[in-house]
Amino acid sequence: MSTTAFDLVGGDRSVVVARINGELRDLATEVSDTDIVEAVLADSPDGLAVLRHSAAHVLAQAVQDLFPEAKLGIGPPVKDGFYYDFDVETPFTPEDLVELEKRMTHILKSGQRFERRVVTDAQAIEELASEPYKLRLIGSEGGADVMEVGGKELTIYDNVNLKTGERCWGDLCRGPHVPDTRYIPTNAVKLMRTAAAYWLGDQKNEQLQRIYGTAWPSKDELKAYLTFLEEAERRDHRRLGAELDLFSFPEEIGSGLAVFHPKGGVVRRVMEDYSRKRHEEGGYEFVTTPHITKGALFEKSGHLDWYSEGMYPPMQLDTEYDAEGQVRKQGVDYYLKPMNCPMHNLIFSSRGRSYRELPLRLFEFGTVYRYEKSGVVQGLTRARGFTQDDAHIYCTKEQMGSELDSLLTFVLELLRDYGLTDFYLELSTRDPEKSIGTDEEWVEATETLRVSAEKQGLELVLDEGGAAFYGPKVSVQAKDAIGRTWQMSTIQVDFQLPQRFDLEYQASDGTRQRPIMIHRALFGSIERFFAVLLEHYAGAFPPWLAPVQVVGIPITDEHNTYLAGVAAKLRSRGVRVEVDTSDDRMQKKIRNAQRSKVPFMLIAGDEDVAAGGVSFRYRDGTQNNGVSIDAAVEEIVAAVESRAQV
Repeated sequence: MSTTAFDLVGGDRSVVVARINGELRDLATEVSDTDIVEAVLADSPDGLAVLRHSAAHVLAQAVQDLFPEAKLGIGPPVKDGFYYDFDVETPFTPEDLVELEKRMTHILKSGQRFERRVVTDAQAIEELASEPYKLRLIGSEGGADVMEVGGKELTIYDNVNLKTGERCWGDLCRGPHVPDTRYIPTNAVKLMRTAAAYWLGDQKNEQLQRIYGTAWPSKDELKAYLTFLEEAERRDHRRLGAELDLFSFPEEIGSGLAVFHPKGGVVRRVMEDYSRKRHEEGGYEFVTTPHITKGALFEKSGHLDWYSEGMYPPMQLDTEYDAEGQVRKQGVDYYLKPMNCPMHNLIFSSRGRSYRELPLRLFEFGTVYRYEKSGVVQGLTRARGFTQDDAHIYCTKEQMGSELDSLLTFVLELLRDYGLTDFYLELSTRDPEKSIGTDEEWVEATETLRVSAEKQGLELVLDEGGAAFYGPKVSVQAKDAIGRTWQMSTIQVDFQLPQRFDLEYQASDGTRQRPIMIHRALFGSIERFFAVLLEHYAGAFPPWLAPVQVVGIPITDEHNTYLAGVAAKLRSRGVRVEVDTSDDRMQKKIRNAQRSKVPFMLIAGDEDVAAGGVSFRYRDGTQNNGVSIDAAVEEIVAAVESRAQV
C-alpha cells in the first residue's frame, strides 16, 4: 500500500498542503521513505495561498453553474484574497455576487475532492475545446507565469463528489490544492467586488470580468480582515484629501496628476522644509534640473532601453523647414524625465573632480513623470507626475561602506521624525535577465549593502531578483498605524551609470578613478509620502505638520477681537492659527474644528477675557479651563517645536 503526504502530516484540517523536498504538493501525493515531508498550515503564507486558490476554483465552478456560457480566464491567489477572470456577455452585478456566494456555500458543504490529473497537450486541448482562453495558455501563451500552467507537467484538477465519486467540474491548473472543499470554511469566504480586466493584463487583449474574493481559515479571521478594510477605507488618503481640502485630481489636467490646495500645500511645504534642513545638516548640496531633456541623455543612461514603457512618448522639437515647407533639418526627440540621476551625472562631470570633494552628495526635489497604466494609477500613491526627494552620492570604493552606514542611519532617523517607527529592511538582488554589469560588481555591491543593513539591527528580508537594472538595493519597509507595510526609502549601489557617463575623479596618487554612485530616494516621492502620513495619522497630523495648528473659537462676536490678539501672538511665534468668526454657534465651531482635525482650540468668553486667559481644548475632546494666554502659547509652541505626536 502506497504512502501519501496525508498519511504523514494530514488528518487535521489546519494542514492544507505539504512541502515535499522543498516543493509545495497536494497531500494526496505519494511519497517514499527518502522524501522530506513537512506540514503546511492554513494560516501560513503558503497555506493561505493554497486555501485561496482552491476558493478561486470553487468560485469558477459556481459561476459556470449559474452562468453556463461563461468562459474561464485565470484565477490566482493574491495578497489577502483571490480573483478569477471570466468572459461573459453581461458584467456581473452586486446581486450576482450574492447568488454566487450562496452557490459557493453549497459547493463547499457538498464535499468535493480536488483530484490532480496529468494530461498531454493533446488531451487538454480536446477536453477544454470550449474554453478558448485555456487553449491559448496551452498553446502560444503556454509560458505565461500563471497558476494554470508553468509546472513540470500539464495537469487538470477535477472536483469529485466525495459521496458519489461523480466529477462535478474541472480546471486546467498546476496546483496544489487543499484535499477537499470542506477545508474551506463556509463562513470564512466572501466575494468582495467586480472589475473589468484585460486578458493576462495586456490592454491589447480582450476585456474580461474579474471577481475578487477573500478566504480565511476561520470566521474570526475573516471578520478581523473586514474590520481592517473598514478602517483602511476610513483612512483612505483620497477620501481624506477631499474631506480636509488638501488636494484633488482635476479631469482637465489628466489622470494621476494632482494639484495641492492651500492646506495641502502647507503640509507639503513643512515636510520639504524639515527635510531640506536635515539634508543641509547632513552635508548635502542642493541642485535643480529641468523637467525635460533630449532623448540622447536617456539613451546614454540606458533608460530608453530598459524603461521606455514607463516614459511619456517623445516630443519632436527644433525641426527646421525651408521656404517651401520641406524639412531642412530633422528635429530632436525630447522626453519628460522619469528620473533625475542622468542629470545629476552631468553636474558631476561638468568639471574636473578631486578625491578631496568625495563623498559628493547632491540632492534635489526633482519632479518626474512616468506613464503609469490607467489601471494602476491610484491617488498619490501611484501617480504619473510626482516629486522625488532624490539624492545621488558619489564616493570612492573605500568610502562606500561607511557612506552606506551613515546613509541608512540618516534615512531611518528622518523617517522616525515624521512619526514612523516600525521598520524592516529588504535587500533586492540581481535578476540576470534584467540587469547590466559584471557578476563581480554585483557581488561586491550586494555584500556591502548587506553588511550595512545588518548593522542597523533590523530584520533583513531577501528579495531575490528584485533589483533594478544597474545595481542591488536596500529598501526601508515601514508599518503604519494599522499594520500595513509601505516601501519608503530605497538605497541603490550603482557601478554602471558612472561607466556609461565616463565619470572620473583624480585620486590622491594623481590617477583617474571611477566613482561609486549611490541612488537614494528617502520618501520615494513627496506625494506618496504625503499619502502614507495622511493614512497613518487618519488625517490628524501631529501639530508640527497640521495645516492649521490652532483655531480660536469666540463664544460670541464680542470676543473676536480678543482672540485675534491671541492669534497675533501665536503667529509671531510661527504658529498657523485661524479665528472662526463665522455666524455658527460655538458648539458647531468646535465640531467644525474637530472635523478638520485641528490639534488645538482656544475658546474665549467673558470669564476668559476678564482673567486674561482661554479655555484650552485638545483634539481628543479634553479641555483645560482658565489657562493664561502666555501658558497656552508656550504649550502650543513647545508641542510644535518638539514634533510631539499629539
